[in-house]
This record gives sequence, C-alpha cells and structure tokens, in this order.
Amino acid sequence: MPLLLQLFWEFFKTGLFAIGGGLATLPFLYDMQAKTGWFTLDDISNMIAISESTPGPMGVNMATYTGFTSMGVFGGIIAVAGLVTPSIIIIIIVSNILEKFKTNKYVQYAMYGLRAASVGLISVAGLRVAEAAFLRTQLYQQTGSIMDLLNLKAFIFGVILYIVYKKTDKHPIIYIIASGVIGVILSL
Repeated sequence: MPLLLQLFWEFFKTGLFAIGGGLATLPFLYDMQAKTGWFTLDDISNMIAISESTPGPMGVNMATYTGFTSMGVFGGIIAVAGLVTPSIIIIIIVSNILEKFKTNKYVQYAMYGLRAASVGLISVAGLRVAEAAFLRTQLYQQTGSIMDLLNLKAFIFGVILYIVYKKTDKHPIIYIIASGVIGVILSL
C-alpha cells in the first residue's frame, strides 16, 4: 500500500473509532507506532506536550505532526484529512436521522455505552502518558537497577504541579509554560 494511502487509512480508522477527543486517539497512536514505526514512543510524549500547548484539537495536531514527519506538508494534510473524514461522514448521517430517533431508548443506551468507551480509552491513554513521563523502562532494562526505573524528579514535579493546580485558580496555560521552563532548567 502506498505510504500516502496508508497514512490516510491509519488516521481514518483513528478518526472513526477514537470517540472522546484527542486523548482517546492515544491508544490508536501507540498501535500505529508499533505497526508502522513512523514515530517513537518518545515522539508520542512530545506530540502530547506540543498538542496540549498549541491551539487546535489535539488529535488534529498529532495527525499533522505524524503526517509531516513521515511525508512532509502533503503528508500532514493527508493525515488530517484521514482523521476528520469519518467525523464529517458521521455528522452528515447523524444529523439527518437523529431527530427521528433521539427519544429511542436504544439510541440513548448506545450513547451511554459510547460515553463509557470514551472514559476507558482516555483512562488508558492517561496511564500510558504517566508511564512515559514517570518510568524509565529502557534504562531499567539496561541496568536492572530498580533505582533506575522511576524518574524521581519528574514524579515529584508532577505531584507538586498537581497539588498547585488543585489549590490555585490559574489558567492552564500558566502551568504549561511554567512546566516547560522548569523542565528545561531541571532537564527533566
């Protein structure tokens, strides 16, 4: 399969099944990374950080990054087109029939099920991001030392940031900028 078509197809599947927003795309990106090798696990962590700190939907930002790094500007456009095409198709179909079935109990049950699926996908994504941020599995595999498994500085910083976030009422961009600066200074 030509790379552009494969790029479109992989992101089409992601857009079709990643219900719940940008974080719900992460399990699909991990699968895509394992199948294609277009990016590394560290790249996924970087995509998350950049996507969360730049304007626009997270999934679209990640598709743009992946497409651009594998095929340049045209690859970025193809990946985003693949990601959003299912949504466009579904919105057209749903908008035409939902009014007729919005009170149907089976439609309501399906929506409850989709919400649960979104929570599950986002939870898995959150745990994988935490694993990438706080654990150094490759270093641990090389040394075998349990002391090398936990990235203690990142873990402590994460806990402090969580506490500060819960106790203050600042805009999230403040935490993003501060985290980037502190990460550079401390080389987390």
